[in-house]
Parts: sequence; C-alpha cells; structure tokens
Amino acid sequence: MGNQTTTVTSFVLLGLPFNLPVQMFLFLVFLSTYAATVIGNTVIMIVIRRDNHLHRPMYFLLSHLAFLDLCFSSVSVPKLLIILCASQTISYNGCFSQMCLLLLTGTTEAYILAAMAYDRYTAVCKPLLYAQIMNREFCRWLVSGSWTTGFVYAMVNTLPALRLVFCGPNIIRNFSCEFPALLALSCTETSPNILTLFITGSAVAGFSLLVILCSYINIIFTILKINSAEAKRKTFSTCSSHLIVVVLYYGSGCFRYMRSNAISSKLVDYFFSIQYSISTPMLNPIIYTLKTREVKEAIKNLTGYKPEIPHVM
Repeated sequence: MGNQTTTVTSFVLLGLPFNLPVQMFLFLVFLSTYAATVIGNTVIMIVIRRDNHLHRPMYFLLSHLAFLDLCFSSVSVPKLLIILCASQTISYNGCFSQMCLLLLTGTTEAYILAAMAYDRYTAVCKPLLYAQIMNREFCRWLVSGSWTTGFVYAMVNTLPALRLVFCGPNIIRNFSCEFPALLALSCTETSPNILTLFITGSAVAGFSLLVILCSYINIIFTILKINSAEAKRKTFSTCSSHLIVVVLYYGSGCFRYMRSNAISSKLVDYFFSIQYSISTPMLNPIIYTLKTREVKEAIKNLTGYKPEIPHVM
C-alpha cells in the first residue's frame, strides 16, 4: 500500500469552546473591547501629534506604542470575531501571515517598551543630559531599531516554517495562528524550527527585559536617594504608568508561553491569550490617560472639555 499524504490548504481555529449563546455574548464583549482599543489608541496618537507640549521623547515613544497596540490587536481580534459568529476556517497563507505579523508586532512592542524604560532611566538618573541623550535622531533610531528587530525575528522564524509540510490534522485549539501551535501540526521534522524559536526568542526577550530591569533598578536606587517624600512620589509617578504596562505585557506573555501542557490548564491558556492579545492593547491608553496628567489635559483640550465651576456666593 503506497504512502499517501494530503497537503493541508487551510486550518481550523477552534477559538473558545463554549456554546452558541456564550459565544454571542463573547462576540459583543470582544467587539466592544476592540472598538475601545481602536478609539483609545487612535486618540492617543492624534493628541500627541497635535499638542505641541507633548512633542517630547516620552510621548514620541508612547505614540508608537499606541500604534503597535492598534496593529497587534488588529492582527488577531477581527479573525476572532469571525470565528465566534461565522467561520472557523483560515487559509494556509492567511494563517502564516497572521503568525508572522504576531511575531513582528509582539517583538517590536517589547523593544518599544524597553526604549521607554531607557527614556525614563535617562530622565530620572541623568536629568542634566536628558535633552542631549534623548534627541530626535536617537529616538528615531530607537523606533527604527525596534521595528528592524521585530522584522528580522519574524522572518528568521517564518521563512523556514514555510518549508514545513502539513498533512493533517489541521485543528488549532486557539483563536490565532501562533507559531508553537503550527509547529505541533507539521508532519515533518520541526526540531530546527523549535531550536531557532528558542534561541531567537530567548535572545530577543532576554535583551529587552535586561534593558527594562537595569533601567528600573537604577531608577529605584536614584529615587531612594531623594530626601523629600513628595519629590519621591512625583519622580515615581513619571514611571508608574509605563511600569504597569510592562508588568501587564510581560506578565501575561510569560504565563501564555510558559504554561503547563496539562489539559486542565486550557481555560487558563485561553484567559492569558485574551489578556495578552486583546485586553492589554485596550488597557494601555487607559493607563496612560489616567496616570499621566499631561495626556489628560491634552485630551481635554482636544475635545474642548471645560469643567463646570460653580459660582460661590
């Protein structure tokens, strides 16, 4: 009997394993979340571009973070909405394109967060040299370097994966085409791909985390040397919003990719997938809006909001 293999031309994304009423409810929730993500990040970008007071390195990097959050969410959420209400099928090319874009945007965002941590380190620890170090050319270099790193990382992992053969099954137990899930479905040898993913992923994540940790260790030591409690509070408040975003991004990402393979962890897996790729991009603009006074004031100016001041008799 001859060997017969059927080449997979599409994949099935099972999404969230719930009944129809729950899926319709989740559709409305995720649609609202995605709308809030698009509106929130778009407002952040417009405000920073139009307000001259925000034409500074910190907000320049923040505008690129908002753009990345918008892109990162748009890669997976629209397809998730289609899964919940229409078709669970995604084409072979569509699946690999989604995987590549997830690697690109996820890695680029990690390095933008590292650049923002370095910006806060320079502002707190080297205030007299801040303008000289964080000049416009260097900020552009940081952003272009982040995108270049993300692009190289995505290509190094995606191009070799295109040579893999998929002959069934074609079911991905998630709502997006993530690289490890695709490798598990291949009927050819994937050890080189797994090794490449491990080496490049460790290097990329390790370096960005090292920059963030070193920056905040120096920031903490600098803050502890300040005598005034009020000065400590003000100094830390300039970093608090970024620190919250870093914890959300890396915390949910680590739980997502370092999870247990046990069946009992599937619901936890879904939860952190949602947190990592859907909730975090929506929460970032909210965090910066609530924690950063200048952004709040700029939004009020843009919308023409004027608080009512009662007359005192």
